[in-house]
Amino acid sequence: MRLRDRGEKQARKRWFAVATVLAMVVVAAACGLALIATGNVGITSAVRPADRYGAVVPAYQSPGDRDGDGVDDQSDILESALAYVQTRPRYRSVYYAGGYPDDGRGVCTDVVTFALRGAGFDLRALMDEDIAARPEAYGIEARDANIDFRRVANIQVYLERHAESLTCDTSDIAAWQGGDIVVYDGHIGIVSDRRNAQGAPYLIHHAGPFQLAFEEDVLESYGRVIGHYRIGEK
Repeated sequence: MRLRDRGEKQARKRWFAVATVLAMVVVAAACGLALIATGNVGITSAVRPADRYGAVVPAYQSPGDRDGDGVDDQSDILESALAYVQTRPRYRSVYYAGGYPDDGRGVCTDVVTFALRGAGFDLRALMDEDIAARPEAYGIEARDANIDFRRVANIQVYLERHAESLTCDTSDIAAWQGGDIVVYDGHIGIVSDRRNAQGAPYLIHHAGPFQLAFEEDVLESYGRVIGHYRIGEK
């Protein structure tokens, strides 16, 4: 084979490889746009992960039952968080006139607010009352009940004032119970009652539109824990 023919053949191979890659990128982009348009981009599963811890960590049950449904507050918060994520809310940050999202969309704070609401704690009303009483604690000048309770920093202030503050050391696995609330810098979620092989609980949360599951083994790795709380009727 002549040198010129060999060079042309190699060039054709390179162009074919480039064209293939470009075609794959175009198809992937088209699929992504279609998913975004239909609202299906992001989380694909609300299936719960298996409990992989070999030992038993006794579950905490709170003494109160705020909504009087026969289920203690701690268990109720956990069950309500799981029920909320089973609806597979789509990630979108929008202002709602009634405060609570009503269109199948939500953000990380909504996992917590709906979990508490299902247990009888209307966080919107509770926080609006608390902000009115102590606006300096929140650093809020103009209250807006429809959004104040959906901000991570505000929720943490409320929890510091009205919930039990617990250890942020995730290696102390017995201190972390299903239904607890965990706060990171700019993120919040509910602690699961299922655990990984080392005994650390999974995290029930909603972190973004490309998240693959609502219940993940990321409690220790998502970021620095800046708050760990337990709320309930005493």
